[in-house]
Amino acid sequence: MTTHARPLAERLAAASDAELTTLFAARGVRPDAGWQDFFDAAEALLDAASLSRVLPTLTRAEAIALHTAAQSASTILESAERTTLESLALVRPDGAPWPDVALVVADRPAPAAVAPSPPAVAGEAAEAHAAERAFTTVSAVADLLLLARERPFTLLTSGTLSAGEKRQLGEAGLDVDTVDALVAIARDAGLVVVDDRRLRTTVRSEQWLRSSVADRWRALVSSHRDTLPRGVRTDGGGWIPTTAWPDAHPWDASWPDRSAALLERARLLGLRADDGSEPSWAVRVRRGEQIDPAPLTVLLPSEVDRIFLQNDLSAIAPGPLAPALDVRLRTIAARESAAQASSYRFSQESVARALVAGETEESIVEFLESVSLTGIPQPLRYLVAQTAQRHGLVRVSTDSETGRTRIESVDSTLLDAMSVDQTLRPLALTTHVGSLSTRVGRDTVYWALVDARYPATLVDESGAALTGERNPAADPAPSRPVDHAPLIAALRSQQGPDADAAWLDRELESAVRSRATLQVTIGMPDGSTRDLLLEATGLGGGRLRGRDRAADVERTLPVSSIRAATVVEP
Repeated sequence: MTTHARPLAERLAAASDAELTTLFAARGVRPDAGWQDFFDAAEALLDAASLSRVLPTLTRAEAIALHTAAQSASTILESAERTTLESLALVRPDGAPWPDVALVVADRPAPAAVAPSPPAVAGEAAEAHAAERAFTTVSAVADLLLLARERPFTLLTSGTLSAGEKRQLGEAGLDVDTVDALVAIARDAGLVVVDDRRLRTTVRSEQWLRSSVADRWRALVSSHRDTLPRGVRTDGGGWIPTTAWPDAHPWDASWPDRSAALLERARLLGLRADDGSEPSWAVRVRRGEQIDPAPLTVLLPSEVDRIFLQNDLSAIAPGPLAPALDVRLRTIAARESAAQASSYRFSQESVARALVAGETEESIVEFLESVSLTGIPQPLRYLVAQTAQRHGLVRVSTDSETGRTRIESVDSTLLDAMSVDQTLRPLALTTHVGSLSTRVGRDTVYWALVDARYPATLVDESGAALTGERNPAADPAPSRPVDHAPLIAALRSQQGPDADAAWLDRELESAVRSRATLQVTIGMPDGSTRDLLLEATGLGGGRLRGRDRAADVERTLPVSSIRAATVVEP
């Protein structure tokens, strides 16, 4: 136990519950920490391992102030960073570092005093490239969400996508090199969430997907700015010049890679040009002002709300299709190319997928008529009608009497095919009164049939069709702050008249273990006091043993007579 912890323990005991809660949260204290009293708390907060965890979170200015004070043994009374350092229990009320903090900080390299230069103004060509990249990023995030909505991505234990997942995303048209950054941007915006090591879309993503490009970009930029680390944020809600980001947390070994990733996200969002210059629309964002996408969107191609439907079952958008229309069209057709003039293709499988998602023949035809510049070609109208007619031939329900899943169809040929289909063997289907039956759950059976391309429909007990939703949007669990109230209450319960005696025992035990030299104040019978300089050698039976430096003799002192004991630094 450190012999310098008592002043901090007294400081903690005098702090309010709100101050302790803030401190414990900032220092990452576990709510189930096995501390018995404030002495334990002070010792733990001054422990070298605990300090090594908090020092990397300091900003460059805070690190410079603390390192300067530790090296010169001076105070930092005039430092603007003093309030933060004191709230982290790194400096004393007078602004000087606690001795244990000074020892750890002294071994750290001195942070360089970097004077960040203001960002250069982006030229016309650089702005145009930045705007194009922002548009590409917004579209790529939308593609990512649509793919995750259809099939959530499996994550590695590290929380990143596997090489196999990235390869499939690459085949779907995404840039594999930017996938990790796109996922991070989407997570910052709350559009995806990790659920049981799977990356799933959230309820918020559905609204975002149907928003305009300007609103999509504004949402991504706003969340990017709001989630930036403390070291690059400004008091006004913006950020420091990007040239200073690599030096924002000088004692964090992981910061160089992290800052590089943040700068890359800023580049992808069009907030930073390739040459490091700053586009005009990024100025307001950097200052923490309201985000205005107008200077960006004026450089983007205009959105269109009409498409050309062709006889070969394809569709062509003569420009960037309005997001809401694009999202709905992609539930009915597969997108073949993503450019300013995107192309889509209808197939029996894509139309069947739309019917599974809740579309009907009437709703599909109505939608296509509202967006088509050329009407609906006869081959496409026939495909929709034929697929809709076939859809629902297989009905999947739960038998109310047996609780088993029942598969029924007016087409006995389909039932015969399913009963011998090798891909459905895990369902263990059995024939039962003109239908198929299984113990497997209804939803599992339904999606197995859909994957096997059978025209299946979910129905309830009354025979009404149900909409199948394989991967419903997740609702992110609300972030709950760690509750330190029980821990604080336990520490408070140990405060009392015996606290000074308990602390004295701890100081003496620590001094004996470290063979420290103590300045001991002894209470004499006549009420006077006497100071002795002792090298502590033992403690037991209520007595302290040590060598008196002045008299060069061994002394044994009753602990009850000791009024104070202070460690004398060598």
